[in-house]
Amino acid sequence: MAVGDSSAQAYAARDPDVRLMLEVRDDRAEAFEELMLRYQNRVVTILEHLVHDRTQAEDLAQEVFLRVYRARKNYVPGSKFSTWLFTITNNVAANSLRSKSRRREVNVESRGSGPQGVVRIDEMALAASGQLPARQLDKAEMREVVRLALDSLNERQRMAVLLSKFEEMSYADIAQTMELSPQAIKSLLSRARERLREVLEPYLERGQRPEVEP
Repeated sequence: MAVGDSSAQAYAARDPDVRLMLEVRDDRAEAFEELMLRYQNRVVTILEHLVHDRTQAEDLAQEVFLRVYRARKNYVPGSKFSTWLFTITNNVAANSLRSKSRRREVNVESRGSGPQGVVRIDEMALAASGQLPARQLDKAEMREVVRLALDSLNERQRMAVLLSKFEEMSYADIAQTMELSPQAIKSLLSRARERLREVLEPYLERGQRPEVEP
């Protein structure tokens, strides 16, 4: 929905990233570089957990920022900048996953994350599931198990969890990003928590590794 200049300025006053994007709209290259510095690692990390491939995630992140730049002249702030950016990220990831599904490609490469966000993703999944370790755990093994748990979620559930726990978005912002209702997001996150709890609980309590179907 289009907003007037006064509304745009109100968003810019509340969100410094909106102000930067308005400068990008006015062709200030340094503002675009600043936005990329602020968000590139976050976008890559979320994409990696969606597509399971670091190189592909980096390529898709370039596409995300290319779309941002191409859309600059039509940019009218109607939400926080991060909500708008992750809407584009969600669409790029969904398109890539649909394309991969159509090609029936099977990705069997390593799913390990780089140094960005590794510990955070473990904490995030545990927090999302409501589970706490009942015994001493090997950190490397736990990372692998947590990734298996995240991979057990469907595409929408995983994206909602990533935005909720990693980006700390509200239900309303996630709903806008994923083009769903806040109630639908609440339901998605509830089902995701139950699934994570189901997968993680046997491991955290008894050391039983999860058996997650691909």
